[in-house]
Amino acid sequence: MKIPKRLQPLVEDGLVDEVLRPLMSGKEAAVYVVRCGNELRCAKVYKEANKRSFRQAVQYQEGRKVRNTRRARAMEKGSKFGRGQQEEAWHNAEVDALYRLSAAGVRVPTPHGCVDGVLLMELVTDEDGDVAPRLNDVSMSAEQALEDHAFMMQSIVRMLCAGLVHGDLSEFNVLVDAYGPVIIDLPQAVDATQNNHARSMLERDIANMTSYYGQYAPELKSTRYAKEIWALYEDGELHPDSELTGFFEDDEADADVDGVLEEIKAAFAEEAARLERIRDADSD
Repeated sequence: MKIPKRLQPLVEDGLVDEVLRPLMSGKEAAVYVVRCGNELRCAKVYKEANKRSFRQAVQYQEGRKVRNTRRARAMEKGSKFGRGQQEEAWHNAEVDALYRLSAAGVRVPTPHGCVDGVLLMELVTDEDGDVAPRLNDVSMSAEQALEDHAFMMQSIVRMLCAGLVHGDLSEFNVLVDAYGPVIIDLPQAVDATQNNHARSMLERDIANMTSYYGQYAPELKSTRYAKEIWALYEDGELHPDSELTGFFEDDEADADVDGVLEEIKAAFAEEAARLERIRDADSD
């Protein structure tokens, strides 16, 4: 096929020997199957910010640190240079996440570097050597659904123990090879301790996974893994191999309604007194 413009520099530099075919085009990138020596790999070409349909980028970038102060200031100001640095940080976030999660024992594609907005990584294949299907394209028995859901919950735990939340996990961001689920698409992964939205993102990731597997094993729909996992995490008791139950009991202690009302009344009284002082000052 004709070499896409964004892949031409990688071919010229010898990082890619041949571009074989397009694999998919998503909301944030286009993916191609390429040959690097004797290996088939993926080349993920990130779309420019104004062409991505992935929104809420600011929400996902909260808490990401930039060591270079000049770059950080430029990114805050939104200058042309700053926007370029922000794009580079977005691309590198996936590479960093892939290395971190691979080291943490999470099944993700092996990365081979990111050059000029193009991520080279392992091509995940099925037992026949064909491109592995997305979870959305796979049907299964109830027994298999329970097994794979448990595996995904454990993967989410290991991600969290490594300090990351996927943030966009669904049946469309999981491949299934001969050994089971493989998590993909991580440029929006967030720092669990630095991003205020980390908990809600974790809850959404788990809800998406539970909803999908629940089609085949309906008993999963009544589980409460998100609350169980986050409670263990907040208490410092979550470990990569923590045994989960799927059950969680809410704190049944009665809310102090009277106390809350008293605080509201006190706030109103304080505000009324402040306004009165302002009126008195104006009169003087």
